[in-house]
Amino acid sequence: MRRTTLPAALATGALLLSLTGCGGGAEADGKTVTVTVGYQSKTINTVTAGTLLRALGSFERELRALGRRDGHTYKVKWQDYATGAPITAQMVAGKVDIGSMGDFPLLINSGRGQQLNAPTRLVSVTGYNPRGGLNTLVTRPGSDLRDLSDLRGKQVSTSVGSAADGTLVRALQRAGIDPEDGVRKLNQQPAVGASALEAGSVDALSQFVAWPGLLAFQGKAKALYDGARLNLPTFHGVTTRDAFARQRPAVVQAFLAAQLDATRYLREHPLPAAQKVAKATGLPPEVVYLYNGDGGIATFDPTLKPRLIAALKKDVPVLRAAELVGPVDVNSFVDDRYLKRAYGSTGAYTKALRATPPAPTSQLWLKGENRTRSFRTPDELLRFARTHRDRIRAGYVPDAATGTLWYADRAVWVEDGSRLRAFVTPANARTWKASHPGARTVSYATALKESG
Repeated sequence: MRRTTLPAALATGALLLSLTGCGGGAEADGKTVTVTVGYQSKTINTVTAGTLLRALGSFERELRALGRRDGHTYKVKWQDYATGAPITAQMVAGKVDIGSMGDFPLLINSGRGQQLNAPTRLVSVTGYNPRGGLNTLVTRPGSDLRDLSDLRGKQVSTSVGSAADGTLVRALQRAGIDPEDGVRKLNQQPAVGASALEAGSVDALSQFVAWPGLLAFQGKAKALYDGARLNLPTFHGVTTRDAFARQRPAVVQAFLAAQLDATRYLREHPLPAAQKVAKATGLPPEVVYLYNGDGGIATFDPTLKPRLIAALKKDVPVLRAAELVGPVDVNSFVDDRYLKRAYGSTGAYTKALRATPPAPTSQLWLKGENRTRSFRTPDELLRFARTHRDRIRAGYVPDAATGTLWYADRAVWVEDGSRLRAFVTPANARTWKASHPGARTVSYATALKESG
C-alpha cells in the first residue's frame, strides 16, 4: 500500500481558500462583531464546546454581557463539520475563529497554521479518556475476526489524520503489523466508513466518538479493539486563531466561560444533557449517554492537564511518520492564559487541573424514567436486570480490565468463580481468562440467568 499523504480535503482546502479575505471576527459596521465557531455535532465528546454549548445558549449569553460592557453587538455563526480537517482549512484561511477537534487533528491544525503563517492556539480540552477509550475498532456482527492479528491484509476504513486513525496505527504496530503495508487502509468520512462496513466492502472500521457506540447499539457492528488497551490518553480540545485571540481576547475568554457553564451542566444533569445532544444530532440518547453520561467513556474537564499535553507530544512522531504534518512545537501551541481567566483565579484553575476522572459504574436506564440506577458491581446490575428485563432501555457496564463503559447486552461476559465480569471485546476477555484459570465466556442471557 502506498503511503498516505495529507488528506486532500485539508491540503487543497487550506491552499485554495483565500488567506486575505475577511475573517470570522471582522466588524461589519464598527459595532457588530461576528464570531464563527466550527464544531462537530456528532463528535459528541466536543459537546461542551459545540452541540450542548449551542443548545444551552451559554456563549450568546456571555457575549451579551460582554457587549453591555464594551458597547459592541456580538453575533455567533455556528458551522457544523464531520471531522476536524475542514475546520483547520477554514481557520488558516481566517474563516473560522474558534474550533474543536481531536488530538491528532489538533496537531495538524497547529502544523498547518505554522506552515501558512496563520498560527493557532490550543486553549482548552472538551472530553478526554485517560487510557484511550474514545476510539474503537469495530467489525460486522457476524465477522470471524477475533483480534487485531486477524486484520493483516484486510481492508480497514478510517479517517486519515484523525484520532481514530492514530489509534489504528498504534494498535497495529503493537500487534506487529505495518500500518501502511500490513492492511489496506481506506481514508473515508465516518458515515461513509460505517456504510461500507454494513455493506461488507470493508472488514473493519476504526473511528472516534460516537460511531463505534452507535453501530454497536444498532446491532450493525461489534467491538474488535478497545482503544483503552493502548493506555494512552486521547482527548478533544478547543483551538483558536492566534490573530483572533490577540484581537479579541475577551471573546475567547467568554467562549471558555461558556464552556465551563456547559461542562457544569453536563456534570450536574448528565441524562438531560444527553437528551439535549440527542435531540440536536439525531443520535439515540442511549448512545450519547454511553460516552457523555455519569462515568461515561468521556470525562469532561476543560483544563490542559500535563498528562494530556505529554500524550500530544507523543502523537507528533506518529503524524510525522505518516507525512501528515511537519515539525510541531506543542509548547507554543498550548496556551492556558484565557482559560485561567475564565476560571477567575489561579487557585480555582490549579484545583481543577488536579481533578481525576470518576470511576465508571454499572448503570441501568429503565423505560419511563428520567434517571439511571447505579450498581456497585456488574453482578448487582445483572440481578436487577433479570427481574426488570421488559423495562430496560439501556444497561452500561465497565470493562473489568480497561474500565471502558459498554452496553451490558453487547459486552463479552466472563464467569470467574462466583463473579461475572464484562469486557468490551473478546480480546479483552481472553487476556483476562489467560491469567484467571477456570474463567469461561458466557452469553448475556446466561449471565442474567446465573446472576441470581
